[in-house]
Amino acid sequence: MNQSRIKTGTVWGVGLGPGAADLMTLRADRLIRNARHVAYFRKAGRRGRARATVDGLLHAEVTEHPMDYPVTTEIPFSDPAYNALLAPFYERCADTLAALAKAGEDVVVLAEGDPFFYGSFMHLYSRLGGRVPVEVVPAVTAMSGAWTATGQPVTWGDDVLTVLMGTLPEEVLAEKAGRCDALVVMKIGRHLGRVRRALDAAGRLDDAWLVECATLPEQRICPLAERDGDSVPYFSTVIVHGRGRRP
Repeated sequence: MNQSRIKTGTVWGVGLGPGAADLMTLRADRLIRNARHVAYFRKAGRRGRARATVDGLLHAEVTEHPMDYPVTTEIPFSDPAYNALLAPFYERCADTLAALAKAGEDVVVLAEGDPFFYGSFMHLYSRLGGRVPVEVVPAVTAMSGAWTATGQPVTWGDDVLTVLMGTLPEEVLAEKAGRCDALVVMKIGRHLGRVRRALDAAGRLDDAWLVECATLPEQRICPLAERDGDSVPYFSTVIVHGRGRRP
């Protein structure tokens, strides 16, 4: 077939939601079940949470394209080597996806949480623009799954919600946590001790809840002040509920 007559495929960034497969959108479920090419990020040597989420949903003839991170938490984000390793990795991944699309194949890229909310898919999206068609399927965010698990609304009335990363410097976490209404801290992992100290310094520790692996069978919820140790699963979230205006 003449290459010029091949219709270009689409790269789909499909949000998987907070973790439980039955919290995916109908559109995400349909695309995943019908996909002939599925790509997903994972830590080298691991299956990956995104792939585990769709276990049992993939088509029998699907071709899988795992994308193994060259580095995750082994070196600090501030180390120049971090970007030096990840930038070419994302370029290679984008090239692979673009080549499939140009050959007429649709590709579903599995994105944990929502693709446009602190997700790795954003780095592909920025590199694929103008090269091949790219579509994004939004999803329930991981933090939504976490605050729902606490059984309390996260915001009321005029509360302002602040989202912070546990990877931020301790003094930055404390300063920002001290002047917000409702608070979500994501990417806790080995930064648990730093986050706990920062919220204590901000006077918010007694109001903070830790949610580990929200929506999954291993979900665990407890007051942050009662959680010992300096690390938890990476997919853990701290929630401080707002106390705003109510009728």
